[in-house]
Amino acid sequence: MGRAQRILLLSAGVCLLVLVATGAASAAETAAGEEVESVGSGDTVLNVQENNETDADTDDLPVEPPTEESHPGYEYIQREDDTEEKIELGEQLYFDPRISETGTISCNTCHNVMEGGDDSRPTAMGVHGQTGPVSSPTVWNSGFHHTQFWDGRADTLAEQAEGPIVADVEMGMPDHEAALDRVRAVDGYVEQYEAVYGDEVDSDDPEDLVTLEHTVDAIAAYERTLVTPDSPYDQYVEGDEDALSEQELDGMESFQELGCQSCHSGPMFSGQWDEPESGEGFYQPHPTFEDNAQCQEYVEEYDLMENPGRMGVTDDEADEYSYKVPTLRNVEHTAPYMHTGQVPTLEESIRVMAACQLDEEPSDDEVEDIAAFMTTLTGEYPDQEMPRLPNPSGESMIPMDADGDLQDIEEEPADDNGVDDTGDTDDGDDTIPGLTFGGAVVAIALVTATALIGYSRRRND
Repeated sequence: MGRAQRILLLSAGVCLLVLVATGAASAAETAAGEEVESVGSGDTVLNVQENNETDADTDDLPVEPPTEESHPGYEYIQREDDTEEKIELGEQLYFDPRISETGTISCNTCHNVMEGGDDSRPTAMGVHGQTGPVSSPTVWNSGFHHTQFWDGRADTLAEQAEGPIVADVEMGMPDHEAALDRVRAVDGYVEQYEAVYGDEVDSDDPEDLVTLEHTVDAIAAYERTLVTPDSPYDQYVEGDEDALSEQELDGMESFQELGCQSCHSGPMFSGQWDEPESGEGFYQPHPTFEDNAQCQEYVEEYDLMENPGRMGVTDDEADEYSYKVPTLRNVEHTAPYMHTGQVPTLEESIRVMAACQLDEEPSDDEVEDIAAFMTTLTGEYPDQEMPRLPNPSGESMIPMDADGDLQDIEEEPADDNGVDDTGDTDDGDDTIPGLTFGGAVVAIALVTATALIGYSRRRND
């Protein structure tokens, strides 16, 4: 075999090895990407334990729990007229984005019941990409609250549902009648309103049936079903001493010793539950110990004093920086935390609350233990399915010019280091313009092989 042929075979072998290695790496990368996608885009996997019935006596529990009652369950807040038909109508309205200005924002957009009941943003994004001043509270177990919103400006779930429809940073409708007219234009909706409210109004006129009062009443009926009982903590309170681990029990002790239950009390860990939708909210100033040096750092870092709190509702200076005490139920699923939505982790929120509300500085071990205990407040989420929405084929509830004012979002130019505002580099991966990395290797290999073959032929000639 001549020298040229040996060079040719050697080069071809090298190219073949490169191609095989590239293919293997590409396959591994693809598999990894598919695995991540399957975890991130599929149904949320929740830490829910089965209901463990036990005959254990609560007096025999190894650590006294901060509350004597377990989760009260849906029956506690269910209303006699919350029929299946009304709940179904309320669920459709809750998921329907077509009653927003642009047809893009629904109640579920900011309070996603497919996850923690919020939207996982610091502040929710409404029509035209606008954002509000505070984070979205979770809708799960909201039927047990005395008032709604961080500042308590709504007494009931129904009253709460009125505001976002016309809020310019949320659903953005010019007025409630504009939203109701969209619903009235759909025969399927009118028929459902008649089935639920027809006997009450003794009329089949859409103007009488599809009213704001009926609309928010139906939404509230659905929201009352969003309860998460039977958490590991509930099982423990009901007598199952094995429901919590040693670390979770230690965290429960630290939770009480630190004083967390002074605000987060009762079975909902919100200081309120036994008179739901009463309008008698439970508020606390935040921060309370603003002179605490560590708290001062948190105030600056997380903008804790940028919003007036309840004072914005009452105009009373005594209510400045006061907020409704939120529930700790399912708190592991509602990051980021605080009314500003800027505290990234559960552990960090414990440190912030300890410094600013209790004038304490827990150790790292205490923080981890308390966080572990808080995860035991995650209950069983009832199954949620996207409802089918009534709509005549070929017609739309959304006017053609509804989003005419929506501005195109221009991509921010990258800075001198090739990094844009999202933290991604310009190219995003190892690519050659017009080619993937693997494609580039194949092209190089073919060019090299062709050149070697040509060279070999010339030598032979």
